[in-house]
Amino acid sequence: MVERLDMTFHALADPTRRGMLASLALGEKSIGELAQPYAMSFAGASKHVQVLERAGLVTRRKAGRAQICALRPEPLAEANRWLEQWSGFWNTRLDNLEALLRSEPKGGSR
Repeated sequence: MVERLDMTFHALADPTRRGMLASLALGEKSIGELAQPYAMSFAGASKHVQVLERAGLVTRRKAGRAQICALRPEPLAEANRWLEQWSGFWNTRLDNLEALLRSEPKGGSR
């Protein structure tokens, strides 16, 4: 699972790939359609799609001459579960900070 999680976060590290995933969340798109908002070549978009495919975030199929991509959300759910484990840690830290700030005398001097 760790390797897959690493690949997911690597794929998500690029804003173009995050944008492509957002577009695919609305439905299947060809590689050309994914490239269009970024004014990039088919080859450039295909490289981004390959990274998304290796991470398991996207599937690709041929439809005639077009290559159609679809979102696979399962790796995103795994990444979300990993991130959620840290929410308790941060909530505790923020609660402690809030308690400390509330205990400070008004005006900040002692």
